[in-house]
Amino acid sequence: MPGQIKLPLINRSLSKRAFLAGSAATVALSTQALGVRKAVAQSAEWDLIIVGGGTAGMPAALFATERGARVLIVDRAPQLGGTMDRSTGQVAAAGTVWQKKLGIKDSADAHYEDVMRITRNTSDPLLTRLLVDHAADTLNWFAARGYTVGDNHPVTGGGHEPFTTRRYQWHKDGARAFQNIMDPMIEDAKATGRLSVLMDTGAVDLIQDDSGAVRGVVTENDSGERMGYRSKHVLLTSGGCASNPRMFEDLHGVPLFCDIAYPYSQGQGITLGLGAGGYVRGGDKYATLFGAVMDSDRFPAVRLVGASLAPERRQPWEVYVNVHGKRFIREDEPSVAQREYTLGLQPGRRHWAIFDQEILDSAPPFLPRWSREELDDAFIDHPMFAKAETLGELAVKAGVNPYNLEREIADYNHGLSQGTADKMGREHRPVTLGKAPYYAICLQGWNVMSYAGLGVDGQLRVTRADGAPIPNLYAAGEVIGAAATSGHALTNGMGVTPALTFGRLLGQKIIPLEA
Repeated sequence: MPGQIKLPLINRSLSKRAFLAGSAATVALSTQALGVRKAVAQSAEWDLIIVGGGTAGMPAALFATERGARVLIVDRAPQLGGTMDRSTGQVAAAGTVWQKKLGIKDSADAHYEDVMRITRNTSDPLLTRLLVDHAADTLNWFAARGYTVGDNHPVTGGGHEPFTTRRYQWHKDGARAFQNIMDPMIEDAKATGRLSVLMDTGAVDLIQDDSGAVRGVVTENDSGERMGYRSKHVLLTSGGCASNPRMFEDLHGVPLFCDIAYPYSQGQGITLGLGAGGYVRGGDKYATLFGAVMDSDRFPAVRLVGASLAPERRQPWEVYVNVHGKRFIREDEPSVAQREYTLGLQPGRRHWAIFDQEILDSAPPFLPRWSREELDDAFIDHPMFAKAETLGELAVKAGVNPYNLEREIADYNHGLSQGTADKMGREHRPVTLGKAPYYAICLQGWNVMSYAGLGVDGQLRVTRADGAPIPNLYAAGEVIGAAATSGHALTNGMGVTPALTFGRLLGQKIIPLEA
């Protein structure tokens, strides 16, 4: 393959400068300490190497090859697509064909203001502006090639804090719908010879010259064979670190609570960017969903079942407490963002739903996907469920403060029985909690994304901590962190939309491939 150098298997650390030695036609790689000399004829170097062929990498490759660039995709997985095989594919943009069809008036400015409102101004202003200005063009490009959305779409929200305008939509097949459009286009690009793909191959190093400019990539395949590839530009789109518990906790300061992310999200691109002189930001903006039942209290755990925690769909009968046995939020809080933000302030990002026999028998199901028999069985020996004849005993079993729990429930019952206002501002209070036995279900906050990622500038160039760009190195997708455009929140469409949009922009015009 043009533009490659085979490295000796025993050489576990490639000399970046040695790789660059030699003429444009023939490069000599010399490792004198090992007594090895390799010379590989090269007709040309690659214009662009993309590390990661997923939601951002695929559109970047397609648009770069349309400009006549020679592109190489390197991906550790056995197939392209990344997280598109499991993502719900929810996207958001102002000025889409779907809005126009329904007569919805919207603007990039309004989209920007909504994102900043939801994220409390914690989303990166430059990247958010870049996104909202180009997201509609990206989605309309897919629409012109057959992408469709639900009959009632766009909507203002769906699980996260709603927008003020209907600009949020998704396909019934999730993000797979985007991949189904791009897959045949990728094959066509490969047929022209402008695109090559290396699967089951990871990038293990970036090659830099004496000035620090990136000049290529070192790869390693499943057999342990290492190769060096020269390139004018390198784009990191290999995803985040949400399947790497140690890196995730190091970068976010919280455990990886749920084992649910794409298995190849190991932080490969983050490591490469750091090695080239970049830095990581955004971990402090980690945001959590309001909770689910895990199969274990040992993390990362598997998400066992979701609970009906959204008052817009099911008003709460239960009382929520933290590990101190204290109520921490009005259980019928209408703002999704406020619920998630407040849980993020609680120890362990977890809480317990407390209820009694009357609520169990009378309320709409708290775990709607489970039968009553399944629920009864869980209270026998599951570590996330507790049942007892008294609140004090329940607290001990559940692992919360008994004294505080008893006081909180007594206070809640007193206010309801006396008809006085609830101290948390709760309005939906159907019954008191006083009919034994009592029950507790532990709900763990979690997230499928990594918020920490490589720092980039407004042109998606990977930068050093002082803001200086690393020449020829770019990044997009989750490798730049979900916090870049979702801030300290879970913001509608701010996972898939930036990946598609930034990948397209990089391949279409940001990366100077004509140079």
